[in-house]
Amino acid sequence: MSFRYLWVGLMALCVSCACQGQGFVKAQGQKLVDGKGNPLLLRGMGLGGWMLQEGYMFRLGNRGQQYRIREGIQELIGPAKTEAFYKGWRASHTRKIDIDSMAAWGFNSIRLPMHYQLYTLSVEQEPVAGQQTWLDEGFALTDRLLQWCKANQVFLILDLHAAPGGQGNDLPISDRDPSKPSLWQSEANQQKTVALWRKLAERYANEPWIAGYDLINEPNWGFQDPKDTRGTEESENEPLRKLMMDITKAIREVDQNHLIIIEGNGFGNNYRGILPTWDANMALSFHKYGNFNDEQAIQSFLSLRKEYNLPLWLGESGENSNPWFTDAIRLMERHEIGWCWWQEKKMGINNPLEIKVTPGYEKLLAYWNGKGPKPSEAEASKTLNELLDLLKLENNIYHPDVVDAMFRQVKSSETVPFKKHNIGKQTVIRAVDFDLGRQRSAYFDADSASYHYTPGVNTVGNRGHSYRNDGVDIEKKGDSYVITHTEAGEWLQYTVLAEKAGEYQAQFRVMSPADAALALEVNGKSALPEVVISARSGEWTSTVPQKIRLQKGKNVLKIRVIKGGFDLESMQLTR
Repeated sequence: MSFRYLWVGLMALCVSCACQGQGFVKAQGQKLVDGKGNPLLLRGMGLGGWMLQEGYMFRLGNRGQQYRIREGIQELIGPAKTEAFYKGWRASHTRKIDIDSMAAWGFNSIRLPMHYQLYTLSVEQEPVAGQQTWLDEGFALTDRLLQWCKANQVFLILDLHAAPGGQGNDLPISDRDPSKPSLWQSEANQQKTVALWRKLAERYANEPWIAGYDLINEPNWGFQDPKDTRGTEESENEPLRKLMMDITKAIREVDQNHLIIIEGNGFGNNYRGILPTWDANMALSFHKYGNFNDEQAIQSFLSLRKEYNLPLWLGESGENSNPWFTDAIRLMERHEIGWCWWQEKKMGINNPLEIKVTPGYEKLLAYWNGKGPKPSEAEASKTLNELLDLLKLENNIYHPDVVDAMFRQVKSSETVPFKKHNIGKQTVIRAVDFDLGRQRSAYFDADSASYHYTPGVNTVGNRGHSYRNDGVDIEKKGDSYVITHTEAGEWLQYTVLAEKAGEYQAQFRVMSPADAALALEVNGKSALPEVVISARSGEWTSTVPQKIRLQKGKNVLKIRVIKGGFDLESMQLTR
């Protein structure tokens, strides 16, 4: 044997030994610990949209379930091309570059929302009733993802997101077909669920980079009262508890190592009747969307943690503005609770990556929504192939503001430039390129987050849903992104670098249906106490140039809204 191959063999053995010596994530009292017994705070991201599509992620409106999305595609391009499209989807959506990037951004864990149909046949398709047919693709995809996670020392959590038959009345979550028996209406579906978890546990029993098994995502079912379609009022939850206990028993027959993660009814949050625990290595997951980020919002879970002496994990969250993200994560980390956001990418701004929308895709949406003609097979194929290419990370729109809000802003109220603004003889600063930072540090907006699950609080955040996910309202008008819906008292901060000290002429490109006004501060002092904006509805104009003084090097400019209602495109500085 050559020295080269001996060295490679020794290195492989060292990696194997290190992996075996690493140990497994465990519940230790009210905390999670890593394989060496050190406290572990999971900071995670989910892969929503990869194995399981939900219509809202791709602006598909009432085509919520994946099987209905697939039917729509098949109607346009036929079964063979549809099958090829979904193979391409799974190859393009999540790749090693995605896991590498998330690790570089600061995430230490990934949650994999699994669709059971990639691992086994549905009950209706089984050639022999009661037997389980295993499919290679789901396991191969999971194996590959695990290798990418290992390479980055990132933990992987397996999450059964679409269980056999579907686990709730919110149909898109589990790709449920309501014309067939649900998970709770079919013993065969429950047996298949148990068998799938046993198969997964058998395969991954000795994989320490798998942090745990998230048994059933967001059950939402009224066991006692069918009218309780969301399962939020259920008081006993006996079928859910029994099934999770059966799954745990099957897992423990082949795997004594891994953490068992449970979710309550009512989208993971109704734990009435489910506890006490039935295994020594368990964690309680809850989900949090669109409510206030205060102790009261999580007090019931803090109480369960204390009463039953087990760790908490915020297994799913997101779909909001950056200020909400920062506040939610600060709340979790203050209480030593790990967290996981729902998805790395979709069509929209409130995730690290945004999938672009093409004109062809807009035509496809118009047809599916009954607002446009049916595209030809060739047109539809071209559009769908473009979509596969745009799924890839290098073709996504990266939103650094989202990542900054989830990591740096959690620990610091300092601001940093969103873009470099070097001020020369004549410089235009786009209004939407204000500094990165928390609400009240980099900007102030009267409506900075959505509290859609809080009765009577009808705020939105960025009302234009464009360009950035901060709480500032941004819309695309023509070829430009502009600040809109301005209100008195709001402000935006810009850190700039001036080549020379001296006087500069400042003017603002604005549009307003009524007379309005703004002010400008430079380095904390009033520079322009009032800049008048004359009413010219539908027409962009520039304000009268006025003198300000900048020092050489760093300057902090703050635009304040005195009288709102105007749109702001840019600020121009001329020496």
